[in-house]
Amino acid sequence: MGTIINQITINAPIDKIWEALSNVEELEKYDPTVEKCAVLSESKNGIGAKRKVTMKDGKNWFEEKCTVSKPNEALTYELTNCSFPVQNLNHSYTFEQNGNRTTVKQIMDYKVKFGFFGKILDSLVIRKQSDKGIKLFLSGLKSYTEN
Repeated sequence: MGTIINQITINAPIDKIWEALSNVEELEKYDPTVEKCAVLSESKNGIGAKRKVTMKDGKNWFEEKCTVSKPNEALTYELTNCSFPVQNLNHSYTFEQNGNRTTVKQIMDYKVKFGFFGKILDSLVIRKQSDKGIKLFLSGLKSYTEN
């Protein structure tokens, strides 16, 4: 299983960041790699909230659900279906507020498909592309919540 860790400090209160991250419908407003986000559950936030995300590349998509929701403390989404070469993936967020600044830490744990070939693909392509996408996502979250 692979792990990618990223964090960003945002000049915004924790409540505003939590509101954006915890609402499954908001993703398309700040993630520059996302074309469309559709809510698949009755609730837009909290444990069990689900979404289907279509990527701007026109070919990739994923579905995920919220599995941990502790307001302003911890949030986790688990991948339930996707077009990517991964079979298990979850991304967890923790938050630390310092004055009017909030540090958001994301830990993404994942397992690639295709056994040994998948591990090679991960070391050559998947990890780098995923990390680049996460950095774009966090930059978009920063811009969205600071304005």
